[in-house]
Amino acid sequence: MNQENHVFEKVTPIDKEVSWDKTQVIMSKTNPSGIIEYANEVFVDVCGYEDYELMGQPHNIIRHPDMPKVIFKVLWENLKEGKNFHAIVKNLAKSGRYYWVITDFEIAKDEKGVIVNYFGRRRAVPQEVISFHIEPLYKKLLQIEAASGIEFSEKYLIGFLEEKKTSYVEYIKALVYEHEKPQFASHNRNQIEIVEEEEEKGFFSRFFGR
Repeated sequence: MNQENHVFEKVTPIDKEVSWDKTQVIMSKTNPSGIIEYANEVFVDVCGYEDYELMGQPHNIIRHPDMPKVIFKVLWENLKEGKNFHAIVKNLAKSGRYYWVITDFEIAKDEKGVIVNYFGRRRAVPQEVISFHIEPLYKKLLQIEAASGIEFSEKYLIGFLEEKKTSYVEYIKALVYEHEKPQFASHNRNQIEIVEEEEEKGFFSRFFGR
């Protein structure tokens, strides 16, 4: 089954969240163009598409219209350069419901160094991070894209991050780490600072269980 002979009807978003086990990790494998070659059972359960429906489809089959295009622009620029990228993304299930995730990638290359596959992991994002930080930023980026285009959406994002003296990935890490930190903190007060330093350095590796 391929993209040419399998056309999906457009999904109408509804303002309801998918109910799913947020301790689970959504996994997928795509080719360099973002065409799905594998989706684990968690992915299938959360997005609502059967695995046979997903195979051969572009990963943006689950792209939610609330997502600013500039976030995917930056994500793909990094992936094509062989760099992992942690982005917070609102996805659209087949039912029209939404679910928020944070991304993590492993990039497979052939013997010549050419990218052949992207292995994506996705986990749930703390609601506080979405409500207080990500939704307001993304709504602003969407408004700018609608009024002035993706070029100025990107300029705003760059300015926003420059003001905070950080990168997008570091900004996301700080938000999620601050919320998750209590789960990793040691009960021994003398070790708290050491634990925080170690966890912040390798936070995403532990967060995604790799």
